[in-house]
Amino acid sequence: MPARRAVPVAAPRRPRGRPRKTLAERDEGNRRQELVRAAARLFHRQGFAATTTRDIAAKAGMQSGSPFYHFKSKSDLLHAVMEEGLRAAGQRQAEALLTLQSDGTSAAAVAPEAALRALIRTQFDILLGPGSDFVPVMLYEWRSLTSRQRAGVAKLAREYEAPWVPVLQALRETGRLRADVHLARLLIFGALNWTVQWFDPKKGATLDDLTDAAMELFVHR
Repeated sequence: MPARRAVPVAAPRRPRGRPRKTLAERDEGNRRQELVRAAARLFHRQGFAATTTRDIAAKAGMQSGSPFYHFKSKSDLLHAVMEEGLRAAGQRQAEALLTLQSDGTSAAAVAPEAALRALIRTQFDILLGPGSDFVPVMLYEWRSLTSRQRAGVAKLAREYEAPWVPVLQALRETGRLRADVHLARLLIFGALNWTVQWFDPKKGATLDDLTDAAMELFVHR
């Protein structure tokens, strides 16, 4: 009998892109996020100096040494809180501006007043709305970072503030904003950010009310 020829077997195709994370890897990622959220809440409520890694682990429902599996130090955890908070804030801001174009309007055609209102309203939501611990921690605990960490967070903050510049410039060109654009941006952010010190929703004002008041202050009729 003639010898049978071997049937070539194709090698299994390797999936493109990054390999899928295992359940253990996904769980570790989730635990890291739990630590960051817990740290943000405690740093906001108690302050960085008064919060221990044991406090953070307990808040996240973990063993006292668990934070050091994900972060080298409490300072690194603070840095992660600020970085991730700014990245999330930037995403929310971009989504708010894209919503103005949901009817097919181009970015250039969006009225600068509408764009500024969207930016201000989003900023108030980031500062004062649900889950608003991240950015206030950055405002309070900036000096607790190392110089290298501050440089990285400052870069993210500049990227977050960048979309405000063309909006303010457009208002300046139409006479609706009379101040220098650079100074106006600094003053507006200073005023908005300071609301974390005094705003109390129990006293009747809403975030929409704050937005209306801010527009009246910053934009000329």
